[in-house]
Amino acid sequence: MLIGYARVSKNEQDLVLQMAELLRAGCEKILSDKISGARMSRPGLQDALSQVRPGDTLVVWKLDRLGRSVKGLIELVIILEKKNAHFKSLTDQIDTSTPAGRFFFHVMASLAQMERELIIERTQAGLATARRLGRIGGRKRIMTNSKIESAKKLLDSGKLPRDVARDLGISVATLYRWVPAAARF
Repeated sequence: MLIGYARVSKNEQDLVLQMAELLRAGCEKILSDKISGARMSRPGLQDALSQVRPGDTLVVWKLDRLGRSVKGLIELVIILEKKNAHFKSLTDQIDTSTPAGRFFFHVMASLAQMERELIIERTQAGLATARRLGRIGGRKRIMTNSKIESAKKLLDSGKLPRDVARDLGISVATLYRWVPAAARF
């Protein structure tokens, strides 16, 4: 039996492409997760592994959908080997039922980990450069200095906090974060 596993990292991402490819490959069951591949604790993956029987094949659309570290990927393949089951990646054309497939799996797993480490390295370098240039990152501040001053004046004139917040297009919590009640007296 072919058991499919699909994964995306974020809830707003879509599993449709992976699911369609797994169905086209002949998977009778497909389990999925919307969680980072760096995490080993994934309910859909655990469910898929628990359903694998001798002779079955766990199928993924792409190797990085199964995991992000060589260690994690190899541990998963060892679990499958102990169950006398196989692993198959559709786009990477890896099939661990053959010696060449097992070799290629290890090569691709190493490349997947290197790619992840390079992404992390580039991200860290970009953030460091931005900090040196005075950029702190994150969302743009909704409360500008002029809005803070306007809020203080409106509150001092007796206007209710919820009305001030509505007029400035912010929440009451944001208003109190930037203009605490104790600071107005």
